[in-house]
Amino acid sequence: MCDVTLTHTHAHQSRVWSTLFRCSVASPHIPFTQVPLEGRSIFSGAVYQYLEENKKWRIRFLFIPDSYNIECFESKQAHDRGQQPKGVISCAGYKVLTSMDEYLELLNNSLPGVKAKAGGPPFPNSATQFPLLLWHPYTRHYCFCVLTEKEHNKWMAVFQDCIRHANNGLPEDNKVQTPAFTDSVRLYRQHHEQYGTWDMMCGRPPQILANLVMETLVPELRNLIGPRLKGKLYQRQRNWMLILDAVYHQVLCQTQAQYEALVQVSYSGQPQLESSIRTDMDQIITSKEHVTSKIRALVQPKAEQLLKDSVEPDITFILEALMEPTSRGFAEVRDLFFRELTDMSNNIQNDGSREKLGEHMEKVSMLAYHPVKMQSCYDKVEQMNLEGLQQKFDVSSPSVFIQRAQILMREQMDNTVYTFEHLLHQSLSDQEGDEVPKIIQRCLDRVMKKYDYDSSTVRKKFFKEALLQIIIPYMLKQLNPSCAQELPRFRELIFEDFSRFILVENIFEEVVLQSAMKDIMLAVREAAVQRKHNLYRDSMILAQSDPNLHMLEENPPIDWAASYGPQDEGGTGDSAELWRRRRQVVSMILLDDWRHLPEPGSSPTKSPDSVHEIRGLINPMLEVLVPVSELNNPVLTNGLVLQGEEPKSRHIQDDYSKALLNRLLQKEGEPPAWGSVRQAESRLSAGSGQQEAESERFSGTAMQFAVHQQDDSGFQSPVSEGLEDEGQAITAARKVQPVALDPESVMVTFESGDEESELDPISNV
Repeated sequence: MCDVTLTHTHAHQSRVWSTLFRCSVASPHIPFTQVPLEGRSIFSGAVYQYLEENKKWRIRFLFIPDSYNIECFESKQAHDRGQQPKGVISCAGYKVLTSMDEYLELLNNSLPGVKAKAGGPPFPNSATQFPLLLWHPYTRHYCFCVLTEKEHNKWMAVFQDCIRHANNGLPEDNKVQTPAFTDSVRLYRQHHEQYGTWDMMCGRPPQILANLVMETLVPELRNLIGPRLKGKLYQRQRNWMLILDAVYHQVLCQTQAQYEALVQVSYSGQPQLESSIRTDMDQIITSKEHVTSKIRALVQPKAEQLLKDSVEPDITFILEALMEPTSRGFAEVRDLFFRELTDMSNNIQNDGSREKLGEHMEKVSMLAYHPVKMQSCYDKVEQMNLEGLQQKFDVSSPSVFIQRAQILMREQMDNTVYTFEHLLHQSLSDQEGDEVPKIIQRCLDRVMKKYDYDSSTVRKKFFKEALLQIIIPYMLKQLNPSCAQELPRFRELIFEDFSRFILVENIFEEVVLQSAMKDIMLAVREAAVQRKHNLYRDSMILAQSDPNLHMLEENPPIDWAASYGPQDEGGTGDSAELWRRRRQVVSMILLDDWRHLPEPGSSPTKSPDSVHEIRGLINPMLEVLVPVSELNNPVLTNGLVLQGEEPKSRHIQDDYSKALLNRLLQKEGEPPAWGSVRQAESRLSAGSGQQEAESERFSGTAMQFAVHQQDDSGFQSPVSEGLEDEGQAITAARKVQPVALDPESVMVTFESGDEESELDPISNV
């Protein structure tokens, strides 16, 4: 199955490659250069992870580098020591779930029709109430938990940003290889009567091919293996996902090897292909125009009738459904940028040092890659709703358009920040005498004006592409039954030498696209003329755009750390090292170091709920330890007590404590340590008028009793030899200033050396 799918896909790609390479030779393009986030990290922190191997929750340290892959370490120390991660998650094709109900629903849909007992949940004894689950239809799942809602929101934004970046795995700067691959996948799916958008068109080309294979393979595996699974429902679902994970990785290995071989073969034949194209370019163009005219005469009348009857009534509705959430998202990007720059200007007004400006600009330069701050912009687009269009136009879900709009929003923010950086840097060097906040405000006004026009251009282009992705597959599906049988006869009009460069299927789609493009352009133009959602006409953009800002594209990126960073004149390097470490955080999310999270299953520290708990925190109880061993053991002449087994402690309360204190105080030859007991008894019975005087005496006596007594005769007994080194600490402890105590805050603790004394303390005295 995998070999057949890959063979058909590669056959389509080989033909499309030749066609697109001819277009690239005919019309050269300007390459787009991207500055990578090299040497920076996105996020890191400690979470709970459910381990499928031992079915337990464990604390793990997650680190997300500039590759947007999630690296799992046992601890932060393991990461700092440079150890290899225990696992790396490539987020392409995943979905973030925030509740167990969503996960169970998808899990049940992955293996429908199973009649078995439910059994226990898939993740028993969840560590916290804030889960984060990464779901993939073909490979293993990951379940994490965090402690607080704030952390939950941060990690959800970071995970979604990782998925967004991984799904956009096709390089846009390659004008031949990327379109050839996407067209080949689209032609393969259309050959199997699958039109419309595809949610699994995400990731790198080998991952997309693996998803394409699994889309056909999973139904067959479900019918073959599903009835043979044993056990309860969750156990069957778990085994099914383990089987899919193993099959997916085998398929991925094959697609990786075969795709790399295909690309190598394509590039190796590129010189010969280029030579043929340049030699016969005029004849190829003439032949294509002749075939196009023949196909247009056949297809265009049918396409225009289909547009008039089924498409034109819905274009305005589709465009409005796309424009409203997308425009709100771009407006939020504008507001976010304006707020950040306004806050920076106010901070510079208060502290206009050189280092402060560089510190703020370092943060602003990474604003587009801050997943938490950008989340408010992304949430606006998440509200896109295409209800009523999914069945008619075969749109599986709006997720394809949502992610594309979010990527454009991040690019627009990055371009805006880039423009402001260079404009500010140039203005600071030319106008050194002016105040920095005024320079920032002038640069901000120019950049915001440019953002409005650039945002309009980007959004109109996005609306056109989205309308084409919705309408063209629908029209091809409707026209294919009547036109597919007549297309093969047009291949006879193409010379055999030119058959690699002219594809009848591509010409058929071009004719359909040209027919629909007129209505799409008209709908977008009307929205711009009416100034809907802050859209502008193309003539206004060309006339009012700032031409001087376009010259900034030739400048290299600005290193604010080197230009405005701290100048370490003393040679210690502390400030420069602090600046370097600050630059390593891309998203500016400041986390503490490795946090000591409570173990799963342990009760976390809670805030006091009752009045007694709050009162106990305000007025803590003083505990006096009374060892019973002193009652039966002889007392030495120097005041020391024979050392025995470490006793156990418990509380004496109410009548027991009073009776015990009375009997203790009646004994003859009481040791000096019982002075603390006498003071405790007097505190319990004394009136409020003697509190301050008695508290000073009681505090000093209690402190003496808390430590073992020392011999003043000059003889050091073996019992107290270990206390010789602690003399200074004891002396310092005795110098503690006494505090006034409340009689009700004194609690006597009775230390018992045997188990029987815990039953009745009075009988042992």
